[in-house]
Amino acid sequence: MTFTERLALAERTNDSLLCVGLDPEPAKFPHQWKGDPKRILDFCRAIVDATQDLVIAFKPQIAYFAAQRAEDQLEQLIAHIHRVAPAVPVILDAKRGDIGATAEQYAREAFERYQADAVTLSPFMGFDSIEPYLKYPGKGLYLLCRTSNAGSADVQGQTLASGERVYEHIARLAQGAWNYTGQLGLVVGATYPAEIERVRELAPTLPLLIPGIGAQGGDAAAAVRAGWRHPSGRGAAPIIVNSSRAVLYASGGVDFAVAARAAAQAAQQTLNRARAPSA
Repeated sequence: MTFTERLALAERTNDSLLCVGLDPEPAKFPHQWKGDPKRILDFCRAIVDATQDLVIAFKPQIAYFAAQRAEDQLEQLIAHIHRVAPAVPVILDAKRGDIGATAEQYAREAFERYQADAVTLSPFMGFDSIEPYLKYPGKGLYLLCRTSNAGSADVQGQTLASGERVYEHIARLAQGAWNYTGQLGLVVGATYPAEIERVRELAPTLPLLIPGIGAQGGDAAAAVRAGWRHPSGRGAAPIIVNSSRAVLYASGGVDFAVAARAAAQAAQQTLNRARAPSA
């Protein structure tokens, strides 16, 4: 099964476009664990257990674990997700970008050490920085394209001599010559729905990872309308709409997991309503 097929299956199984981002900050943990990095696994595991039937994917951000010397907890967390929610893919948000032997090591880190199902990558060093990851069949690679941060236009929005913007050029490469194994997807921020629609036009068969709803202020419904296409359509591919802080820190009390589930369920329903008119 390809990664895109796994996403489509997860979308159908859980009736969801929602991805919960796992960005653990001990300073924001519920009071009994507040400030304790040894509780990262406990906190994230509770979030996973509370939301695993509501999501299309989970997306742990590696920096939040590495900064706390908690890489072993990340390994255990991903193993836990695979055990309790085997139909739900795990996207390792690492945004790696390097070439040659170094890229090979990063690929081993993502797919062998952490056993992730997909990884986020920066494409700005060119195809040879992507190629080592393509040696892992069935794994997904999400290339940064038009990201949700305010400064993304500094590079991604610049116009090339061809008349295309940088993010449009990346979308064309990912849809075309670079995607000879069928493993590529694109990251496009919810804060730019017009650009999501343009990327979908240029890359109709690629899965899109759309961060930026919730705390970052992106319009969830607009993101779905711009990027989601009915599965019966020609070349339709899944979208994944990510929410992190709005779910993780819905409550700072002992009810944090219950509150996280309620927040995830509300986001799931918002996203589903947005796709309904096209269904």
